Amino acid sequence: MRRGVRLGVDAGSVRVGVARCDPGGILASPLETVKSGKGDVDRLVDLVAEHEAIEVVVGLPTSLSGREGPAARSARTFAARLASRLPAETVRLYDERLTTVTAENGLRAGGVHGQARRKVVDQAAAAVLLQAALDAERLTGRPPGEIVQGSS
Repeated sequence: MRRGVRLGVDAGSVRVGVARCDPGGILASPLETVKSGKGDVDRLVDLVAEHEAIEVVVGLPTSLSGREGPAARSARTFAARLASRLPAETVRLYDERLTTVTAENGLRAGGVHGQARRKVVDQAAAAVLLQAALDAERLTGRPPGEIVQGSS
């Protein structure tokens, strides 16, 4: 298993949730919520540098059947924009089915409600996504998801 900090990114139309893992790649935890739009990729590039991340895992929202709709196309575009600003093979897309639902349920069970939950649910979803990717890598011995090539 590769060692080093990875970032998980749950890119939404309003907010981008960000999580990070420990250098051993064992445990993901919420990090930050970034406002979607102007400057979002700049902030992520800064976070990669700040945390010396070796990889960024961007959630790919597919339907339960595995089909890709508008949200998946948007995630692919976002990931390509990010990949164009980082070293080759740094950004990966990973299936994020049900991560936001899992995050919402976890926060609700933990007693986080209303406005407080809305502020952190994207970070929590990013942590669920990153943890799933780390666990998949540990099980298979292969990096999770698909590599994203930067857009020109």
